[in-house]
Amino acid sequence: MTGSAIARAEALDALDSVLPFDRRDFLAEILSDDDVETLRHLAKEGIGDNSLRALASDLAYLEAWCQAVSGEPLPWPAPEALLIKFVAHHLWDPAKHETDVTHGMPPEVATTLRDAELLRADGPHAPSTVRRRLSSWSTLTQWRGLKGKFNAPGLRSALKLASRASARPRVRKSAKAVTADVVAALLKVCAGDRLVDVRDRALLLMAFASGGRRRSEVASLRVEQLTEQDPVPLDPKDPDGPTLPCTIIHLGRTKTTEANDDASVLLIGRPAIALTEWLERAGISEGAVFRGIDRWGHLERRALTPQSVNLVLKRRIAEAGFDPKAFSAHGLRAGYLTESARRGIPLPEAMQQSQHRSVQQASRYYNDAERQLGRAARLIT
Repeated sequence: MTGSAIARAEALDALDSVLPFDRRDFLAEILSDDDVETLRHLAKEGIGDNSLRALASDLAYLEAWCQAVSGEPLPWPAPEALLIKFVAHHLWDPAKHETDVTHGMPPEVATTLRDAELLRADGPHAPSTVRRRLSSWSTLTQWRGLKGKFNAPGLRSALKLASRASARPRVRKSAKAVTADVVAALLKVCAGDRLVDVRDRALLLMAFASGGRRRSEVASLRVEQLTEQDPVPLDPKDPDGPTLPCTIIHLGRTKTTEANDDASVLLIGRPAIALTEWLERAGISEGAVFRGIDRWGHLERRALTPQSVNLVLKRRIAEAGFDPKAFSAHGLRAGYLTESARRGIPLPEAMQQSQHRSVQQASRYYNDAERQLGRAARLIT
């Protein structure tokens, strides 16, 4: 590692809570001094950890791609021709590529990126991935006080045409949704009295019942975000009847909300009980709610990472007899909306809990559920 790369690695140490340490040296070799300063500035401005992590990852890929293509660092601002070339290298027609190797990403560029473990796909990228990286490129350009060509008609047209040519179907983050029946099966395999069982029950119930919280939101949840409320009626039509415990979760900054939005969701009944039981059993009164547990069953101070939340789900999925490859933590979010649709809960009410901003995105789960339960696809059974 060169002296300048070592200096960049040391500068990246300030972001060790966001960027994985094992990627520090790798990023230091690829990013420029200005790149590192931009990331540090974004961190000081309070950008979310997940957003900063994604920006750093996308920036490293863009820098490596540009070096492989031109032998030069990424120019700021990028000319429109370079943006269009990026689209052409990542969105292309697989059929045409079979007869014309110059169509799509050049083999030498692909080999360079693959050797750096930055390229895993053999075919064209997902259009959503290309759009996200272009969005990151645009954001980083703006933070440098520059104007890019990201809204140029030529780029928009190239992106639209290339997305059609790539013919890559949209793949959900979790192949299968974690619906209520799956959650019930998961709760059976963590019904024991071990500390890890108590934690996993609380985690799964909280993540699902609170609207399908993202794994980053589960991992970053803190006791200070929880407010116990007065019990609510079991039957809303019978205010004098039996009651259920109720807890408010103040979301703070998420993918779709800002810290000052005062967005919140409710936990009522069993999920609220499970969360309280976990906090009391673990003796947690402040800080991170969900924490690591070592092999001897001892509670650790460190919070679970988003990746750990995903692993908790996959481990319990396997124990319940399901295929862990078919499920991920995002399946809890998809499962919540799918289950809401199955039970006839109005979409606006479900969105209040899930905190989806896009009706179009949330309604996909409702549309899928209606099609599966409807008669249109059952003419011949």
